[in-house]
Amino acid sequence: MRILLTVSYDGTAYHGWQLQAHEEKTIEGVLNAGLSELTGEDITVIGASRTDAGVHAKGNLCVFDTSSTIPPDRFVPALNSILPPDIRIMASRQTEDDFHPRHVETRKTYCYRFYHGEICPPMERLYRHHIYGPVDTDAMKKAASAFIGEHDFAAFCAAGSQAETTVRTIYDMKVDEKNEYIDITITGNGFLYNMIRIIAGTLLEVGRGRITPEDIPGIIASCDRSKSGPTLPACGLCLEKYEIDN
Repeated sequence: MRILLTVSYDGTAYHGWQLQAHEEKTIEGVLNAGLSELTGEDITVIGASRTDAGVHAKGNLCVFDTSSTIPPDRFVPALNSILPPDIRIMASRQTEDDFHPRHVETRKTYCYRFYHGEICPPMERLYRHHIYGPVDTDAMKKAASAFIGEHDFAAFCAAGSQAETTVRTIYDMKVDEKNEYIDITITGNGFLYNMIRIIAGTLLEVGRGRITPEDIPGIIASCDRSKSGPTLPACGLCLEKYEIDN
């Protein structure tokens, strides 16, 4: 049977989701080891979103095949008893034998979080990017609206991407501010390598007055990475939700 897991993790100590050639610790590797120990089988999971090093997730998805007699919903407590405390299985259920989480229509929601204050509290340092100085969040909100829709996002894709196309659709994007906290929430059908961190970096440049909201359509149309903002640190990024047609 094929089991679908919802996985939450603090990505601070991991070299991303995907297995690495040099045996660095990854989310996928830890899940494979835990499931293999639990079932006595050689288990390899298939992840929905292969998050980068240091990126967090509240609701990533993966599937695996097993002949185990463990009931599908019991993989939650069984696997959590084995996994380290910075990885937790939030839900488990049986799915179709041919279901692949990257080959279906999806809506992914990510949030990039800032702490905007002179001194960053220690408990925020692993989950928010610390910024200081004047930031115009109204300008950031105006600029965010220009990203909504289907576009070629080549200007927001880091070198090394293996994507067949750089066209993606963003369904919704908003900038929220409350006291020292600024959050950029973005929902789309998929994202390119470092795309959200580059979009967040571009919006931060808007907030600092180095790029105007009116510049954004031209930057998108240029397909030129040198015209967009910097790639912000991974710590501020979290996969909030992964919705699938299943």
